[in-house]
Amino acid sequence: MATDPSEYDNAMPIVAAHLAKVERAVSRARSSPAGQPYTTVRQALLEALQHEDAQRVAPQVVDEFARRISEEPDQLPF
Repeated sequence: MATDPSEYDNAMPIVAAHLAKVERAVSRARSSPAGQPYTTVRQALLEALQHEDAQRVAPQVVDEFARRISEEPDQLPF
């Protein structure tokens, strides 16, 4: 199944904008409850994602970000 290259070009700004929202949410969650228990960090991350209007993140991604913020807050790439 071939994909029209223009579909990629049209989708990339939308994807980039969504990823920027996720990055801001992760940064917010990392700055306040970093090092706190996983459940606290996960809740803060969910609230930050909602605040950024970026709720469409796979639950596994939210779980992994929350785990990493809780266990190793300085090791995230952003």
